[in-house]
Amino acid sequence: MKVEIKQVSEERKETLANLLEKYNYEFSQYDKRQFGDNGLFGYKYLNNYFTDSDRFAYFIYADNLLAGFALINKYHECERPIDWSIAEFFVSYNFRRQGVATETVRQIFGIHKGYYHIKYHKKNEASAVLWNSVAKKYSNNSYEICVGDEPFDDGTEATVLFFEVK
Repeated sequence: MKVEIKQVSEERKETLANLLEKYNYEFSQYDKRQFGDNGLFGYKYLNNYFTDSDRFAYFIYADNLLAGFALINKYHECERPIDWSIAEFFVSYNFRRQGVATETVRQIFGIHKGYYHIKYHKKNEASAVLWNSVAKKYSNNSYEICVGDEPFDDGTEATVLFFEVK
């Protein structure tokens, strides 16, 4: 399967907002986040990905089909030095377990090198498996597991992986 990442243009912001709704709905099973009176979760940092020079939004394509997105920024998740954080990451169900996430991460790490924070909710077991295997591989098994600075909406302590990508 051919996997590509493409930076999201401002003209495609609405498409990203739509995917963020699906992502937030799926994530609500773990952190119990609630949508607003309008029936939408919203994403308060969406506009920042089109105005701030240290935020990057990528669409993920698998065999030329839109398969998800990745949001990269410099937001600290724990008390460790940081160059980048994978803030949000979503691959649609029909593209999971086919290497799309792994190849996407490889491409992101090829563009954005340095110290990373990757936060996950411990109830999201698939995410824990993915991110721990990524951290192990790209750090040569030299990564730290930290407690996040902020808990999730349900009060669960965030698990943060800290490692360097060279």
